[in-house]
Amino acid sequence: MTPSARVQAAIDLLDAVIDAAREGGAAADTLIARYFATRRYAGAKDRRAVRELVYAAIRRAGERPVSGRAAMLGVAADDPEVAACFDGSPHGPAPVGEGEVAAPAGVAPDWLLVLLAASGIGAEELPALVDRAPLDVRINRASGAVVEIEGAEPVPGLPDALRLPSGTNVERHPAYEQGVIEIQDAGSQIVTLAAAAEPGQRIVDLCAGAGGKSLALAATMGGEGALLATDTDRARLSRLAPRAERARAAIIETRLLNPGREIEALADWTASADTVLIDAPCSGTGTWRRNPEARWRLTPERIARLAETQRHVLTVGAALLKPGGALVYIVCSLLDEEGVGQVVTFLDANPGWRAEPLTLPAGRAHGLGVRLTPQHDSTDGFFVARLVAPC
Repeated sequence: MTPSARVQAAIDLLDAVIDAAREGGAAADTLIARYFATRRYAGAKDRRAVRELVYAAIRRAGERPVSGRAAMLGVAADDPEVAACFDGSPHGPAPVGEGEVAAPAGVAPDWLLVLLAASGIGAEELPALVDRAPLDVRINRASGAVVEIEGAEPVPGLPDALRLPSGTNVERHPAYEQGVIEIQDAGSQIVTLAAAAEPGQRIVDLCAGAGGKSLALAATMGGEGALLATDTDRARLSRLAPRAERARAAIIETRLLNPGREIEALADWTASADTVLIDAPCSGTGTWRRNPEARWRLTPERIARLAETQRHVLTVGAALLKPGGALVYIVCSLLDEEGVGQVVTFLDANPGWRAEPLTLPAGRAHGLGVRLTPQHDSTDGFFVARLVAPC
């Protein structure tokens, strides 16, 4: 592909990403994979170059652009080499027309910037929200193996974490294939520590998804006890079983739940869990480094629906705890209405419960919990609180 053809391919992909963000369609990574699956002529360098152009445009535009061309014109405004590709050559984009407007640069839509500011995210922290994320892995100590990966660096405060050079093909590494390492952001590893898991405990990972935190909990438990991983999303939960087998995490049991009927399906766990970890569905404002187009999908109405879901899963989780048990509430969000605000609401509605202070290897105290941010902690953004049930 010529440089101009690469730019046009990026424009075509950006049109698809913008439409998907508007209509609730597939994620950018999925759309890129589908695009190249039908274009076998594109080599590895072409695919990499087009992908980089697409993500450069996504990261640059805080508001959802009107078109892929407008998004790429924004990149061209900052990069003369890209600007030169608007030359009208075969398979390339048409020359820039008089009065044609590029998508403005920004971090997020204005209404989201207001919410972030109200949640204590200062202007100096905003650019880091859409920077490229590092590549972190967690070492499965239960494997007993020594991990050696070229260029890997330790993560302070996390003896089981390594930060790898960008572009490392982790899934082809023998340590990954043998279950010795798992891909997991350092921030995700840190907030999981709030569960203070111990061997022999009964723990529920209520919103387990594909099970990254379940695997971390199982490793800490040393294969002793019971760990129930549940979710209402069949596709996501189905990915946990092969991961658990590879990591030799035999104590993990998975259970698919029906939305709104969770307590009924978990009757055998009622009032018996030592800990319930809730990685609640949220806006994902702390994960824009990995999914930058996600900020184009959010609306005030969507956040309100998510907040309702968060209140619901807190109620479900509380019903599973034995007296004195701990409810660990986590959101990968930097918005207070999803984090500390939910904790305050829960405690107001449940007399006798208390927030227990947390000591974690990163993050800063925020309300009744701890918050991690990309700028301060070089992790995804998280809020975590540990709520203890009355005895």
